[in-house]
Amino acid sequence: MNTPPAHFLLGGERRVARLGFGAMRLALGGSVRDPGTAVAVLRRAAELGVNHIDTAGFYGAGELRAHELIRRALSPYPEDLVIATKVGPILEGGFLPTGEATAGQLRGLVEEDLRRLGRDHLDLVYLRLSGAPGESRGESPGERFAVLAELRREGLIRHLGVSNAGAGQLAEARSIAPVAAVQNLFHVHHRDDSDVLAQCERHGIAYVPYFPLGGGQDRLDPARLAGVAARHEASTAQVALAWLLATSPVTLPIPGTSTLGHLEENIAAAALTLTAGDLAELG
Repeated sequence: MNTPPAHFLLGGERRVARLGFGAMRLALGGSVRDPGTAVAVLRRAAELGVNHIDTAGFYGAGELRAHELIRRALSPYPEDLVIATKVGPILEGGFLPTGEATAGQLRGLVEEDLRRLGRDHLDLVYLRLSGAPGESRGESPGERFAVLAELRREGLIRHLGVSNAGAGQLAEARSIAPVAAVQNLFHVHHRDDSDVLAQCERHGIAYVPYFPLGGGQDRLDPARLAGVAARHEASTAQVALAWLLATSPVTLPIPGTSTLGHLEENIAAAALTLTAGDLAELG
């Protein structure tokens, strides 16, 4: 029984706790209805040792906008905090993105993220490729990723990533500039991305599963996790997160929540060590 490492060197230099926090549910689809609650969740995450927060400029509705919530909760920012954001999708009047930014629009989106977060550089910026999860595998990231690479050379971005990308798209991006992270759909019951995960392992790239506890139409099956959870006196969500941490040393799950109770439950999963028997049972 091996205990998974608790930290990962992002881009070979930034030490981050492997269990991070996704801010989407604070601004979209969660139970939060007031900014004060969202701020409390973010501050508690930092108190629990989370230093990797994932956000996007298009996360938000009304007074609940992820960038502004993060800035209100955590600025002035701790030196070890990594804030990751995504560019690519754009809002066209609604609260969900319906358009795709052109290469010429990306600089403006990055500058807007800098302004809204109150930073002089962004720690990690993903190019989020278009389409539903897993459906953008034919799109070339080339021209748009090259724009982000130039912004990295200018010092506005420290590390680059790709999201919703296949193995070929990751390889193409890496031919343009170093890729520090990939953010794709992956969890204990959705493992279709093993080729990308393997490429990340070979090259020391962080693999950041979004929807690590399922989401949308792609949900976990609690019954398949219940036996392992009962043996460890844990929740099925904790088992799902522990599985992600155990499956590869490069995985950095970013479970999101809008309640303090679920936040504390999720973070406690980092202390759950699954046995070889547990992993075999989970398949």
